[in-house]
Amino acid sequence: MNETIKILLAEDERTLAMIIKDTLEGQGFSVNVASDGEEALSMLEAYKPDVLVADVMMPRLDGYELVRRIRKTDQQTPVIFLTARSAVNDVVHGFEMGANDYLKKPFGMQELIVRIKALLGRACTVAPQAEATTADTRFNIGQYLFDAVIQRLTHVPTGTRIELSYRESEILHRLCQHPSEVVTSKSLLLELWGDDSFFNNKSLHVFITKLRHRLAQDPSLRIVNVRGIGYKLITSD
Repeated sequence: MNETIKILLAEDERTLAMIIKDTLEGQGFSVNVASDGEEALSMLEAYKPDVLVADVMMPRLDGYELVRRIRKTDQQTPVIFLTARSAVNDVVHGFEMGANDYLKKPFGMQELIVRIKALLGRACTVAPQAEATTADTRFNIGQYLFDAVIQRLTHVPTGTRIELSYRESEILHRLCQHPSEVVTSKSLLLELWGDDSFFNNKSLHVFITKLRHRLAQDPSLRIVNVRGIGYKLITSD
Protein backbone atom coordinates (compact mmCIF):
# COMPACT_ATOMS: atom_id res chain seq x y z
CA MET A 1 0.00 0.00 0.00
CA ASN A 2 2.98 2.33 0.57
CA GLU A 3 4.64 1.73 -2.79
CA THR A 4 5.58 4.85 -4.71
CA ILE A 5 3.12 5.73 -7.48
CA LYS A 6 4.91 5.88 -10.83
CA ILE A 7 3.73 8.48 -13.34
CA LEU A 8 4.79 8.78 -16.97
CA LEU A 9 4.14 12.35 -18.06
CA ALA A 10 4.03 13.04 -21.82
CA GLU A 11 4.10 16.82 -22.21
CA ASP A 12 5.98 18.83 -24.83
CA GLU A 13 5.66 22.18 -23.01
CA ARG A 14 8.83 21.94 -20.94
CA THR A 15 7.98 24.55 -18.30
CA LEU A 16 4.60 22.97 -17.57
CA ALA A 17 6.16 19.50 -17.54
CA MET A 18 8.72 20.57 -14.92
CA ILE A 19 6.03 22.22 -12.76
CA ILE A 20 3.94 19.04 -12.85
CA LYS A 21 6.96 16.83 -12.21
CA ASP A 22 8.22 18.91 -9.26
CA THR A 23 4.77 19.15 -7.70
CA LEU A 24 4.01 15.44 -8.01
CA GLU A 25 7.43 14.43 -6.72
CA GLY A 26 6.88 16.79 -3.78
CA GLN A 27 3.78 14.71 -3.00
CA GLY A 28 5.74 11.45 -3.07
CA PHE A 29 5.12 10.36 -6.67
CA SER A 30 7.87 9.12 -8.98
CA VAL A 31 7.69 10.95 -12.33
CA ASN A 32 9.40 10.33 -15.67
CA VAL A 33 8.89 12.91 -18.42
CA ALA A 34 8.62 12.33 -22.18
CA SER A 35 8.72 15.38 -24.44
CA ASP A 36 6.55 13.85 -27.18
CA GLY A 37 4.36 10.88 -27.97
CA GLU A 38 7.03 8.75 -29.58
CA GLU A 39 9.35 9.13 -26.61
CA ALA A 40 6.48 8.23 -24.26
CA LEU A 41 5.72 5.12 -26.30
CA SER A 42 9.34 3.97 -26.12
CA MET A 43 9.53 4.66 -22.36
CA LEU A 44 6.30 2.94 -21.46
CA GLU A 45 7.48 -0.67 -21.57
CA ALA A 46 10.68 -0.05 -19.61
CA TYR A 47 9.19 2.27 -16.99
CA LYS A 48 5.84 0.48 -16.51
CA PRO A 49 4.02 3.45 -14.97
CA ASP A 50 0.97 3.17 -12.78
CA VAL A 51 -0.63 6.09 -14.66
CA LEU A 52 0.10 7.81 -17.96
CA VAL A 53 -0.63 11.55 -18.02
CA ALA A 54 -0.51 12.73 -21.65
CA ASP A 55 -1.01 16.03 -23.41
CA VAL A 56 -3.28 15.71 -26.44
CA MET A 57 -1.35 18.05 -28.74
CA MET A 58 2.26 16.87 -29.02
CA PRO A 59 4.82 16.73 -31.84
CA ARG A 60 5.78 13.52 -33.66
CA LEU A 61 2.91 11.55 -32.11
CA ASP A 62 -0.13 13.21 -30.57
CA GLY A 63 -1.90 11.97 -27.45
CA TYR A 64 -4.76 10.34 -29.34
CA GLU A 65 -2.44 8.24 -31.52
CA LEU A 66 -0.19 7.45 -28.56
CA VAL A 67 -3.07 5.98 -26.59
CA ARG A 68 -4.51 4.20 -29.63
CA ARG A 69 -1.20 2.35 -30.06
CA ILE A 70 -0.87 1.61 -26.37
CA ARG A 71 -4.36 0.11 -26.20
CA LYS A 72 -3.47 -2.48 -28.86
CA THR A 73 -1.47 -4.35 -26.23
CA ASP A 74 -2.22 -2.65 -22.92
CA GLN A 75 -5.80 -2.20 -21.76
CA GLN A 76 -4.94 -1.71 -18.11
CA THR A 77 -2.68 1.32 -17.64
CA PRO A 78 -4.92 4.28 -16.75
CA VAL A 79 -4.56 7.35 -18.99
CA ILE A 80 -5.41 10.95 -18.16
CA PHE A 81 -5.47 13.39 -21.07
CA LEU A 82 -4.41 16.99 -20.54
CA THR A 83 -6.00 19.24 -23.11
CA ALA A 84 -6.97 22.81 -23.92
CA ARG A 85 -9.70 21.40 -26.16
CA SER A 86 -13.13 20.98 -24.62
CA ALA A 87 -15.47 20.34 -27.56
CA VAL A 88 -17.67 17.30 -27.00
CA ASN A 89 -16.30 15.66 -30.16
CA ASP A 90 -12.75 15.98 -28.84
CA VAL A 91 -13.76 14.42 -25.53
CA VAL A 92 -15.59 11.59 -27.29
CA HIS A 93 -12.60 10.93 -29.53
CA GLY A 94 -10.29 10.75 -26.54
CA PHE A 95 -12.43 8.18 -24.76
CA GLU A 96 -12.81 6.18 -27.98
CA MET A 97 -9.02 6.00 -28.25
CA GLY A 98 -8.89 4.55 -24.73
CA ALA A 99 -8.45 7.45 -22.30
CA ASN A 100 -9.82 7.01 -18.78
CA ASP A 101 -10.09 10.65 -17.79
CA TYR A 102 -9.76 14.20 -19.11
CA LEU A 103 -8.36 17.29 -17.43
CA LYS A 104 -8.83 20.64 -19.10
CA LYS A 105 -6.01 23.18 -19.17
CA PRO A 106 -5.49 25.26 -17.15
CA PHE A 107 -5.97 22.96 -14.17
CA GLY A 108 -5.07 22.93 -10.51
CA MET A 109 -2.35 20.53 -9.42
CA GLN A 110 -4.50 19.28 -6.57
CA GLU A 111 -7.16 18.30 -9.09
CA LEU A 112 -4.60 16.29 -11.08
CA ILE A 113 -3.48 14.51 -7.91
CA VAL A 114 -7.08 13.68 -7.01
CA ARG A 115 -7.73 12.32 -10.52
CA ILE A 116 -4.60 10.15 -10.40
CA LYS A 117 -5.53 8.71 -7.02
CA ALA A 118 -9.10 8.12 -8.15
CA LEU A 119 -7.88 6.12 -11.14
CA LEU A 120 -5.57 4.02 -8.99
CA GLY A 121 -8.34 3.56 -6.45
CA ARG A 122 -10.14 1.46 -9.05
CA ALA A 123 -7.67 -1.39 -8.75
CA CYS A 124 -8.02 -1.32 -4.97
CA THR A 125 -11.79 -1.09 -4.70
CA VAL A 126 -13.29 -2.96 -7.62
CA ALA A 127 -12.07 -6.47 -6.83
CA PRO A 128 -12.61 -6.91 -3.06
CA GLN A 129 -16.38 -7.03 -2.71
CA ALA A 130 -16.64 -9.79 -0.13
CA GLU A 131 -19.41 -8.13 1.85
CA ALA A 132 -21.58 -7.39 -1.17
CA THR A 133 -24.26 -9.91 -2.03
CA THR A 134 -24.89 -11.23 -5.52
CA ALA A 135 -28.15 -9.29 -5.59
CA ASP A 136 -26.18 -6.09 -5.05
CA THR A 137 -23.72 -6.70 -7.85
CA ARG A 138 -25.39 -8.89 -10.51
CA PHE A 139 -28.38 -7.71 -12.50
CA ASN A 140 -30.58 -9.10 -15.23
CA ILE A 141 -31.44 -6.13 -17.45
CA GLY A 142 -33.42 -7.00 -20.55
CA GLN A 143 -31.36 -9.49 -22.57
CA TYR A 144 -28.21 -8.71 -20.60
CA LEU A 145 -26.52 -9.99 -17.47
CA PHE A 146 -24.46 -7.29 -15.77
CA ASP A 147 -21.80 -8.14 -13.19
CA ALA A 148 -20.59 -4.99 -11.45
CA VAL A 149 -17.73 -6.74 -9.62
CA ILE A 150 -15.91 -7.94 -12.73
CA GLN A 151 -17.23 -5.02 -14.81
CA ARG A 152 -18.75 -7.27 -17.47
CA LEU A 153 -21.91 -7.08 -19.54
CA THR A 154 -23.07 -10.31 -21.20
CA HIS A 155 -25.67 -10.42 -23.98
CA VAL A 156 -27.36 -13.68 -22.99
CA PRO A 157 -28.91 -14.72 -26.38
CA THR A 158 -25.56 -14.52 -28.20
CA GLY A 159 -23.15 -15.02 -25.32
CA THR A 160 -21.31 -11.85 -26.30
CA ARG A 161 -19.20 -10.51 -23.43
CA ILE A 162 -18.41 -6.80 -23.14
CA GLU A 163 -15.71 -5.62 -20.75
CA LEU A 164 -16.68 -2.26 -19.26
CA SER A 165 -14.43 0.50 -18.03
CA TYR A 166 -14.60 1.47 -14.37
CA ARG A 167 -16.82 4.48 -14.93
CA GLU A 168 -19.07 2.68 -17.41
CA SER A 169 -19.57 -0.06 -14.83
CA GLU A 170 -20.15 2.30 -11.93
CA ILE A 171 -22.69 4.39 -13.85
CA LEU A 172 -24.57 1.30 -15.02
CA HIS A 173 -24.44 -0.13 -11.49
CA ARG A 174 -26.17 2.94 -10.10
CA LEU A 175 -28.80 2.87 -12.84
CA CYS A 176 -29.47 -0.82 -12.18
CA GLN A 177 -29.88 -0.18 -8.46
CA HIS A 178 -32.69 2.26 -9.28
CA PRO A 179 -34.57 0.75 -12.25
CA SER A 180 -37.02 3.13 -13.93
CA GLU A 181 -35.99 5.82 -11.46
CA VAL A 182 -34.02 8.97 -12.18
CA VAL A 183 -30.40 8.90 -11.02
CA THR A 184 -29.30 12.51 -10.89
CA SER A 185 -26.33 13.75 -12.90
CA LYS A 186 -25.15 15.61 -9.81
CA SER A 187 -24.92 12.44 -7.73
CA LEU A 188 -23.06 10.57 -10.47
CA LEU A 189 -20.60 13.42 -10.96
CA LEU A 190 -19.89 13.94 -7.28
CA GLU A 191 -19.44 10.23 -6.58
CA LEU A 192 -17.39 9.31 -9.66
CA TRP A 193 -15.65 12.54 -10.70
CA GLY A 194 -15.48 14.40 -7.41
CA ASP A 195 -17.21 17.54 -8.70
CA ASP A 196 -20.12 18.48 -10.94
CA SER A 197 -18.35 20.96 -13.23
CA PHE A 198 -19.58 21.66 -16.74
CA PHE A 199 -16.60 19.87 -18.25
CA ASN A 200 -17.16 16.73 -16.17
CA ASN A 201 -20.82 16.81 -17.14
CA LYS A 202 -19.71 16.54 -20.77
CA SER A 203 -17.64 13.51 -19.83
CA LEU A 204 -20.63 11.91 -18.11
CA HIS A 205 -22.68 12.40 -21.27
CA VAL A 206 -19.93 10.64 -23.24
CA PHE A 207 -20.09 7.63 -20.92
CA ILE A 208 -23.88 7.49 -21.15
CA THR A 209 -23.56 7.46 -24.95
CA LYS A 210 -21.04 4.63 -24.74
CA LEU A 211 -23.36 2.63 -22.47
CA ARG A 212 -26.23 3.08 -24.92
CA HIS A 213 -24.02 1.55 -27.61
CA ARG A 214 -23.11 -1.31 -25.26
CA LEU A 215 -26.82 -2.06 -24.71
CA ALA A 216 -27.85 -1.65 -28.35
CA GLN A 217 -28.40 -5.38 -28.97
CA ASP A 218 -31.58 -5.16 -26.89
CA PRO A 219 -33.88 -2.54 -28.48
CA SER A 220 -36.26 -2.73 -25.51
CA LEU A 221 -33.57 -1.36 -23.19
CA ARG A 222 -33.05 2.40 -22.99
CA ILE A 223 -31.12 4.93 -20.94
CA VAL A 224 -33.38 7.96 -20.94
CA ASN A 225 -32.12 11.49 -20.46
CA VAL A 226 -34.36 13.44 -18.07
CA ARG A 227 -33.36 16.92 -19.16
CA GLY A 228 -31.66 18.97 -16.50
CA ILE A 229 -31.96 16.22 -13.87
CA GLY A 230 -30.27 12.96 -14.82
CA TYR A 231 -30.81 9.55 -16.37
CA LYS A 232 -32.93 6.45 -15.87
CA LEU A 233 -32.73 2.89 -17.15
CA ILE A 234 -35.97 1.64 -18.72
CA THR A 235 -36.94 -1.79 -20.03
CA SER A 236 -40.04 -1.86 -22.21
CA ASP A 237 -41.36 -5.42 -22.58
